[in-house]
Amino acid sequence: MNTLIQALGAAEPTLMGDLEALYKDLHRHPELSMHEVRTSKIVADAMQGFGYDVTPNVGVTGVVCIMKNGAGPVVMLRADMDALPMAENTGLPYASAVTARDEDGIEVGVAHSCGHDMHVTWMIGAARILATNRTAWAGTLMIVFQPGEETAEGASAMVRDWGEGRFPKPDIILGQHVMAGPAGTVNYRPGVTLSAGDSLKIRLFGRGSHGSQPQTSIDPVIMAAAITLRLQTIVSREIAPTDPAVLTIGSLQAGTKENIIPDDATIKLNMRTFDEDTREYMHKAIRRICCAECDASNAERPPEFTTINSYPLTENDLVATQKVAQAFGQQFGVNASLAPSPASASEDFSIFGRSWGIPYVFWFVGGTDPAVYAKARQEKTVNQIPSNHSPKFAPQIHPTLETGLQAMLTAAGAWLCPPTAA
Repeated sequence: MNTLIQALGAAEPTLMGDLEALYKDLHRHPELSMHEVRTSKIVADAMQGFGYDVTPNVGVTGVVCIMKNGAGPVVMLRADMDALPMAENTGLPYASAVTARDEDGIEVGVAHSCGHDMHVTWMIGAARILATNRTAWAGTLMIVFQPGEETAEGASAMVRDWGEGRFPKPDIILGQHVMAGPAGTVNYRPGVTLSAGDSLKIRLFGRGSHGSQPQTSIDPVIMAAAITLRLQTIVSREIAPTDPAVLTIGSLQAGTKENIIPDDATIKLNMRTFDEDTREYMHKAIRRICCAECDASNAERPPEFTTINSYPLTENDLVATQKVAQAFGQQFGVNASLAPSPASASEDFSIFGRSWGIPYVFWFVGGTDPAVYAKARQEKTVNQIPSNHSPKFAPQIHPTLETGLQAMLTAAGAWLCPPTAA
C-alpha cells in the first residue's frame, strides 16, 4: 500500500471534521476570479502552520508552498480557488449568499458551482498529511493554489510571475477536478483529456437609422443574424464528423428600441476543439464568415475581433498517466477507471506544463450520491443530474472529500515515496 495512504489511515481523528468545516466555510464565502483574497489568506495561513515555505501573491492572489524533504523529485500539486459569477440554488444550509460586482460593474451572485472549494479542501488535507508524515516520502513538494481558472487568467498570471530560479522546477505536475459521477470513484485518460476552449467577442459595424427608413442604414442586426446562422455550418459542414468540435453563440446584443436601427451589434461565441489543426481551422473560418457577411452587407468597417479567454488542450503525458493509473488501480480497484473519451470542458491547468515543458496528469473525482447516479443511469437521465456550473451543483461531501484526498496522496506518492517504502 502507498505509505501516504497508510499515513492517512492513521491520521488524527479530527482531520476529516476539520476538512468538512473548511469546505463549508469556503463554500459560504466564494470569491470571483483574481479576487480570491480571503481564500488565499486562509490557504497561506494553513500552509505556514504546517511548516511550508509560503509565497503569497504569485500571479495576483496565487500561493506557492514549498517543502523540501531530502533527495528526490520535485512534485507539483495544483488546486484552483475561484468561484463563478452566478447565484447558488442548492438549498444547502451552507449555501452561498454572496454577491459581488463583475468586470462590467454588474452585481451578481457568487457561488462555488464548479467545485473549486472542494479542490482547495482536498489540497489542504493532502498538505497536512504530507507535512506530518515526512518519513513516508522523499523529495521536494510544491503545492500551488491558483486563482482565476474560470477566466483562464490564473495559470498564465502565475507563470508570468514565476521568475527564473524563484521556485524549484517540477518534475511532474498533478491536478484533479470534482465532476458529476458516482462519489467514491476516479477516472483518468492518457493523451487528450479536456478540450481547448476559445471565447471571442465580435463587434459588427453598421450605420444606424430610423426603423421607418431602412434604406438609409446598414443594419448590423441583419449582419449578426446571418452570421449566427452561418457560423453553425462550420461544424456541420466544414469539420469532418470524426473530428469533434462545438461552436456556441452565447450572446447576441444590438440596439435599445424597436424603431431604431443601431450602429453596431456584438456577438459572443465559444468554441471547443480536441485537435490543434481543427482549432486553427475554426478560428480562420469564423473570421472568413464574419468578414464576408460584413462585406456582403456593404459595412463601412470590417468586424472587430477580441479574445475573451483561451484555454489550451489538456493533454496528459502518456508515461506519467500510466504511473498514476497503476497507483489508482492498487488504491481504488474497480472504482478507478479509464475515461471512455475526452471531456468537452476546458482547463488552464496545462499552461504550467506547456510553459515549462514538464509532463502533467489531470484526472476526475466523482461527486454525485452513488444511489442517485445509479438510479439516473437506470432511467437514462444522467444528463439531468446537476453538473458543474449548474446553480444546483452540490458535491456530496462524503465520500467525495475522502476520495479526492486519497487520489491526490496516491498520485503524489507514486513519485514521492522513497524506493524502500514502495
